[in-house]
Amino acid sequence: MIASSDGQATAPPPGPEHGDGGSGLRRRAGAVARAVVGLALGACSAGAELGLLLVAAPVMVYALAFSRGRRTVPRSVGDGALRLAELERRRLAAFLGEGRPAEYGPLRALAYLVLRVPVGLLGGLILLLLAYGAEEAAGLAWGWWVTGDYVDGIAPEWWIVLYLTAAGLVLAFLAAQGLVGVVALERAVARRCLGPSPLAEYERRIAELSVTRAQVVEAVDDERRRIERDLHDGVQQRLVALGMLIGRARRAAGDAERAAVLLRQAHEEAQRALGDLREVSWRVYPAALDGEGLRAALETVAERSPLPVAIGYDLPERPPHAVETAAYFVVCEAVTNAAKHSGAGRVEVRVAAHERAGCARMVRVRIEDDGTGGADPHGGGLAGLARRVAALDGTFGVDSPPGGPTVITAELPCG
Repeated sequence: MIASSDGQATAPPPGPEHGDGGSGLRRRAGAVARAVVGLALGACSAGAELGLLLVAAPVMVYALAFSRGRRTVPRSVGDGALRLAELERRRLAAFLGEGRPAEYGPLRALAYLVLRVPVGLLGGLILLLLAYGAEEAAGLAWGWWVTGDYVDGIAPEWWIVLYLTAAGLVLAFLAAQGLVGVVALERAVARRCLGPSPLAEYERRIAELSVTRAQVVEAVDDERRRIERDLHDGVQQRLVALGMLIGRARRAAGDAERAAVLLRQAHEEAQRALGDLREVSWRVYPAALDGEGLRAALETVAERSPLPVAIGYDLPERPPHAVETAAYFVVCEAVTNAAKHSGAGRVEVRVAAHERAGCARMVRVRIEDDGTGGADPHGGGLAGLARRVAALDGTFGVDSPPGGPTVITAELPCG
């Protein structure tokens, strides 16, 4: 359901997060089709790579014989290996969902081709067996049930049909599992040969953690400065005015009518100071987030926003507390920016579970407004959100072309 700022609830619009079973089947079928096409292209490229390796073998033997112990790759061989390895990376990313960072040189590219050629040829062989089996099955079915063209002119017994059908299904299942194994081998070989080494990966991770820790400290300091500014410019000023009104009321004790007017003004100022204090405390951390959870906190954001805000919430269970907090502040800051700077007339927020290859279960937050666009992702508010999301190993993105719309997304891992 969607809760809007006017208190009405409507069904969420159709989207990838709310797809039905049919769309899920279509996505799976599309993934299978892409994998088959990717394996077919991989089998073709394996033939070209095998040709390169056959030509490169004597060149490499000659180069190693006169390299005095140094592992060098001739320029012609290295350039060809790098080009083919890059083509393989693009194929894996486009068809097999393997788009991880790569870090390799000519020698690692050549080693990758040596390991990948048999894997690619194996995938092509399995595809040929599947095509041959499908053709034979179609021919038998056509001859038995359509044209009546039986073997030796004798119609097959039912048990023969049942036996051949069962055998064909078993062989098709084994071939399909073989394709799954080839896809896994393709990904594993690419990660092992073309990806960063374990030491480089550890160093990159340590550098990321160091940067993230510094960014978290900076974000905390920025938040403290913002709270101090809100208290100084809002609550503190109202309390000073309240004290002055009470002092004037005490000095006007002899004039009952004037004292009553001043006390009424002091009461109104106290009410405004209390409202400002509640606003500051709510912006620091909403109590609903601990009690009712993220959904209730987001509904509060929709109620308090001057713009109509539609909240689409589709999480099967409550995420971890840190994820709830980060998601809440992403939505709150994005809605506030839309109300203040974008000139938008409506904001749509969607929070849903999301699965990403190679990652744990994710919470995906998407905020879209129909404003004029042009949001600066390096501005103070959005940059702070990016740091908050990065501290949880999440990803944060801002798409705000001139003229709009502005779309802010955050993906937060739950494990």
